[in-house]
Amino acid sequence: MHEYREHPDVVIGDCDCTGACKALCQEKGVQGYPTVMFGDPSALEDYQGPRDFDGLKRHADTALKPACSLSNLDLCDESQKTLIETLQAMPAADLHAEISKSENEIAAVESQFKADVDKLHAKYKSLEDDKKDAIAQVKSAGLGLMKSIQEQKKKTRQASVSEL
Repeated sequence: MHEYREHPDVVIGDCDCTGACKALCQEKGVQGYPTVMFGDPSALEDYQGPRDFDGLKRHADTALKPACSLSNLDLCDESQKTLIETLQAMPAADLHAEISKSENEIAAVESQFKADVDKLHAKYKSLEDDKKDAIAQVKSAGLGLMKSIQEQKKKTRQASVSEL
């Protein structure tokens, strides 16, 4: 925050989601601590990069700059301007429906991801159980006894050699 306090285009701040910022955090979908977000305040994105100073500074230097938006139309290319005009011309209900559709698509991807991770956890547990059973089977087939006999033979050989 100190590094960018005088920057004309970058604002870096923090928000305690358990206190005064609780409503803002709920609105922005913050689900854990620490959550780092960036971008247009009305459409913040999750930051997934390194959390050390150098990683955050590199991101700030490359990504935190004026970008195409409603307040920076001069930074938009023609296709972005066309999209903005199309969205602005949409009736509010249609725009709301498109937003809901997109959010539902994201929720479906998140749900599928969670289901796939749950399957991976179940597979991991199954593999771990199989490994434990296989190791137990090998051990119960006499591994400990074999090691004892091997150690006894080593001692017997060492005793024989020292007698020479």
